[in-house]
Amino acid sequence: MRYAAISPPSLFTLVVLTGLSVLSLNMFLPSLSNIAKEFQVDYSVVSLAVAGYLGITAVLQLIFGPLSDRLGRRPVLLVAILMFVVASLGCLLATNIWIFLSFRVMQGAIICGWVMSLAIIRDTSEEQETASKIGYVSMAMAIAPMLGPILGGVLDELFGWRSSFLFYLTLGIIAFGLCWFDLGETNRDPSKTFIEQFRAYPELFQSRRFWGYALCVMFSTGAFYTFLAGVPMIAETILKIGPSTLGFYMGSITAGFFVGSFLSGRYSKRFALTTMMIAGRVSACSGLTIGLTLVATGIVNEFSIFGATIFVGLGNGLTMPSANAGAMSVRSGLAGSASGLTGSLTVAGGAMLTFITGSILTENYAVLQLLGVMLFCSLMGLFAALYVLHINRQEIS
Repeated sequence: MRYAAISPPSLFTLVVLTGLSVLSLNMFLPSLSNIAKEFQVDYSVVSLAVAGYLGITAVLQLIFGPLSDRLGRRPVLLVAILMFVVASLGCLLATNIWIFLSFRVMQGAIICGWVMSLAIIRDTSEEQETASKIGYVSMAMAIAPMLGPILGGVLDELFGWRSSFLFYLTLGIIAFGLCWFDLGETNRDPSKTFIEQFRAYPELFQSRRFWGYALCVMFSTGAFYTFLAGVPMIAETILKIGPSTLGFYMGSITAGFFVGSFLSGRYSKRFALTTMMIAGRVSACSGLTIGLTLVATGIVNEFSIFGATIFVGLGNGLTMPSANAGAMSVRSGLAGSASGLTGSLTVAGGAMLTFITGSILTENYAVLQLLGVMLFCSLMGLFAALYVLHINRQEIS
């Protein structure tokens, strides 16, 4: 016990936690077919490993955030990582599909790494510095999705699909040790009781500013979810490109997010949160408008599509750190709850938009429809950012 950390964690620790929360979603995806073959089930059953994971993360974010406001960031995060370690071991040793899926869903506990990272940064930083640090941490969310499936595919080819879960297990143990020795408690003013905490919730839930920030995050991320749902159909039926080429082009939106997150880390200290949010939304809307114009005039190719969507990634990287920082700043004593609620809303909204996109796309107009839905999401995010700016100006005057 004497070696447990008592000081705030390093930025490196927060980056590791964020990266692991993303890797846990997508690194094993290339192995889905092999998992289905080994357990002799349909691919649709194995796909529950993704859908169930996303569903449980939406719920767990609503739980972990408030718990950390009451009990502290450190104990909640350590318990969540232990759950992830146990779940990874369960997946590794699973003998049938239902045991595997049960432990796979349990792996969703690692989403706590992202939720707590945001809350910890807010605990230890001023509002605009929070946005800057979140920008740097968010860069891990850009790198992990690009490298994760590649690593998972290589591990599967060399050692079989279970090796990915051995890798998860190893990373989980490392993350637990890193947090034990580097992550001190940052919630210096925890709620004395859950009843006291619940009494403070109306101030958060009734805040127009909080919902403006949260909806900005939801719709900004929703444009990305929409992209993921629609672009495979376009690649197959219109562009006629294979999976490997598609993977390269899909990385463009993530590369844009990486650059945008870096710019947020660099400049968020200099500009107001709403300025960064609006700049990101204008970037996304401008790129998509240009793309739609090109497609409407008959120019349908990789450049007109992915050249437009890269600005969505760039815009999200500029917008989301400031929007997340703003959501957690509305009620500082409920930073964990705000982080969890915003994250849960984002996952739920993303699931809804993904379903809508898959339902409305038609082969003849798929590109226009996809870019149109993405533009709608980006515009809604812009309206949410402008709404927060309006509230801020009202209070000043």
